[in-house]
Amino acid sequence: MLHKGTVQLETERLILRKFNANDISSMFHNWASNGNVTKYLTWPAHTSIDTTRSIVEEWVSRYSETDFYQWAIELKAIGQPIGSISVVRIKESVCECEIGYCIGEQWWKQGITTEAFRRVIKYLLEEVCVNRISAKHDTNNPYSGKVMLKCGLQYEGTLRKAGKNSNGICDLAVYATVK
Repeated sequence: MLHKGTVQLETERLILRKFNANDISSMFHNWASNGNVTKYLTWPAHTSIDTTRSIVEEWVSRYSETDFYQWAIELKAIGQPIGSISVVRIKESVCECEIGYCIGEQWWKQGITTEAFRRVIKYLLEEVCVNRISAKHDTNNPYSGKVMLKCGLQYEGTLRKAGKNSNGICDLAVYATVK
């Protein structure tokens, strides 16, 4: 892989960019503090903006690493982030990146996550030269799987009791695309 890190990407409605300190309040209020958003994620809803601040500060400190990929999903129409998309796991031996994403509840079912994920896929395949892009979701969250299918990933199977999220141990549906 030719790691290039978190570079700014753009779509018709979105700017995918690095987080900065000015995003802390938007992240907290737009998605990170919402239990409906984090219900199927590996981290619980933030109960304090201090939690959000710590996470954003950690991400900002890692942007100099060329194998760190963490984007704010900024909706151009409002000029603030409404979610995030990132490479959550890298397998160098097979040139694979696993993607994770979340978006504020107010923006669900508008194609925004699909738009962001498609742009990240294009970047990773064409610029970073990954061979495989994968993603997983709790089987109780089929909407996430629909995003994966719309982005061209294929369902590969379900790993029983292989994940843990805010609800406890869960089954994970696995999707992927290859170059």
